[in-house]
Amino acid sequence: MGARWRAWTALAALGLALAGCGASTIPAVHSEPERLALARRSMTRGDWNIAVELLKGYIANNAGGADIDIAVELLGESYIGIKDHPQAAIEFERVLRDYPESDSSATAAFRLGEAYWGQSRKSDFDQEFTQKALEQWQSYLRGYPGHWLNAEADRRVLQARTRLATKLADTGLLYLKQHLDGPARLYFERVLADYADTPREAEANFGLAVLKGRAGQRDEAVAELKALEQRLAGQDLAKRAARERARLERKRG
Repeated sequence: MGARWRAWTALAALGLALAGCGASTIPAVHSEPERLALARRSMTRGDWNIAVELLKGYIANNAGGADIDIAVELLGESYIGIKDHPQAAIEFERVLRDYPESDSSATAAFRLGEAYWGQSRKSDFDQEFTQKALEQWQSYLRGYPGHWLNAEADRRVLQARTRLATKLADTGLLYLKQHLDGPARLYFERVLADYADTPREAEANFGLAVLKGRAGQRDEAVAELKALEQRLAGQDLAKRAARERARLERKRG
């Protein structure tokens, strides 16, 4: 009796598991418009893999259809949903190449930046895809002013620029720590020249003030460090500036 009960319980559990799997399978499709509608609903639910399969089927069956551009753009978004950013980029590039006059092209231009960003790495590493994402968002803003994603693109542009500035500032701080003053100055000056609108501008100014102190320009360095303390009150960089200012004032005295 016990063995039969255990066997029945195992079969019941298997049936429930299969039923659960069935809930995630591709639904029955009776027409191509329905296929596209089901893909949209799957995206809304976050069922990205189902959306990918539905959209791939729709695109294969409707090469010359009126909504093919929409389907390709949605396929790119679905690939982003499953974090397949290289394939997403391919789909968005296809929209921009093959359907440049489409109403989907503006969204595709923005999402292409997202696809590049998804392939980018932290500031310690090579920034090829960060640069590509930045340039793509900037191109989108120039090409589609007034589009509903403009504000988000502005935010993402600053995010990308801040990462690029971070790589430069961190390299400058490393050289500063190693007392390689010439290379450090070059990196800090590049931050100020190219990325003065990012939060890393303050660290570049801190580094340049330290270099001025080392070069004997103590009064100027103290003034700049004091200005940083006041502007960044409560932040860690303000505390670092205060310590460096105090050290220079002791030496000056």
